[in-house]
Amino acid sequence: MSTVAEPVTLDLETLIARDLAPRVTAIDLEGEYPEAFLRAAGQIGAFAGVVGTEYGGSGKGLGDTIAQMAKIGETCLSTAFTHWCQTACARYIQLSDNAVAKAEFLPALAAGRQLGGTGLSNTFKSCCEIERFLLTARRVEGGYEINGTLPWVSNLGDDHVFVTGCPVDGDGRLLFFIVKCNQAGFKLVDGAHFTALEGTRTLACQFRNVRIDDSRVLAHPEHAATYLQRIQPGMILAQLGMGLGLIRDCIALIERAGRTHQHINCFEDDQVEELQAALSGAEAETFRLAAQLDAGPAPETLPGLLTEVLRLRLAGGELSLRAANAAMLHQGARGYLRTAAPQRRLREAYFVAIVTPSLKHLRREIARREGKL
Repeated sequence: MSTVAEPVTLDLETLIARDLAPRVTAIDLEGEYPEAFLRAAGQIGAFAGVVGTEYGGSGKGLGDTIAQMAKIGETCLSTAFTHWCQTACARYIQLSDNAVAKAEFLPALAAGRQLGGTGLSNTFKSCCEIERFLLTARRVEGGYEINGTLPWVSNLGDDHVFVTGCPVDGDGRLLFFIVKCNQAGFKLVDGAHFTALEGTRTLACQFRNVRIDDSRVLAHPEHAATYLQRIQPGMILAQLGMGLGLIRDCIALIERAGRTHQHINCFEDDQVEELQAALSGAEAETFRLAAQLDAGPAPETLPGLLTEVLRLRLAGGELSLRAANAAMLHQGARGYLRTAAPQRRLREAYFVAIVTPSLKHLRREIARREGKL
């Protein structure tokens, strides 16, 4: 009598080992975009935490999303970053008051059928007067027209979507909206090539009278300040998922090197015990703050919560650099090979330090909030 085998439930760790780990070198050195992995990850719920159950998500929250991102980051920071882009995009929509956009985009984003990015780097930096706004919006009947060019937006493709924001002509306040990469007047341009994170499909975005209907607007100018305050803490906190995963792997690399070279590696400044203690503290604080954000904090508490997030994000970026530098030094010449993990991790750690908000951006904003500027 034949028996029917029970279906095997694929978890994220199994998917990473099967589909991502063998492709890490190609992603890093050849710029291979891990689209198949991302879509498969979406099918098993890796993006669903930031989306409510009414829109096909799991509703497990930001903490679950960070945990999943960190697992991916232990193997490949490029792919962890695309996970951040995808979930940031979904979370921006989830936290908007636009029920039409939620119904249109969230089920597909949560399941990986639709891939998406985040184009708010220029928006955030311009709000802090670090650079000028590169896009402008003009109010038209039933929507807006957008013009300008964003130099680098990640996790994009012809069938992808992303969220960005810019000031409205004659108003000065911001507008936040969804862009479809295949819509009229919009063009993706492949220009820059990076020393790391090359597999993240990071492209320039040209807007030539691109129409954004009101149905794709996440926050009109009169609501933009409140909306920005709502999305910003979680957007920044979630980036720690990349750093936590990278730091875990750097510690593992140091431990591996110590099996044969601890007699000489014991003279390095950073050792496993100190790094692990710092990592454990960062993880505990990350998930504590994620739980607060998932609980829906009162609007008046958000500025203080954002300051806590900024300090933790700064500490996480600094620890990423410290751990990656230590992994490189502990591994020695073996870590300097072109395909070796330590040198890749060091290049990736610099990305954690420079992606918006960069460490210098974080230090400046913290100083401003502390009244030192």
